[in-house]
Amino acid sequence: MSRATICLWFDKDAKAAAEFYATTFPDSAIGAVQHAPGDFPGGKQGDELTVDFTVLGISCLGLNGGPAFPQSEAFSFQVHTDTQEETDRYWNAIVDNGGAESQCGWCKDKWGINWQITPRVLTEAMAQGGDVAKRAFAAMMPMQKIDIATIEAAVWGEIS
Repeated sequence: MSRATICLWFDKDAKAAAEFYATTFPDSAIGAVQHAPGDFPGGKQGDELTVDFTVLGISCLGLNGGPAFPQSEAFSFQVHTDTQEETDRYWNAIVDNGGAESQCGWCKDKWGINWQITPRVLTEAMAQGGDVAKRAFAAMMPMQKIDIATIEAAVWGEIS
């Protein structure tokens, strides 16, 4: 067991979310499912209470805690991608499964978990600083899903 685990609060669909993540992202799997030994706010004895799972190798616990604490943009998974195909695959899997698009590479899955689908070319451009970072940043700002070709053109100064 990892020394640290991210606990994600779900209304009641932690297992469904974990199953989606396990089929969408590599190095992801579902572990133990625990049932409540007694009634609790948001559920009753025997309900699925927690689900152990990994997402991209990150240890997580899904807690079916009820609707009291919805997800927010204050937490997100950032997924680094190498190609447009990979970027499209993850983005489309999230958005097309009841999720929603946002700005600058962010999207939200149907359970309210936020994802940043971030091509490495963008991260690397931002790390360079100076004019390269300014151009890449300006190119990214109007985007929802990140278009790698546009970021690369900005990096090379072909667009400003």
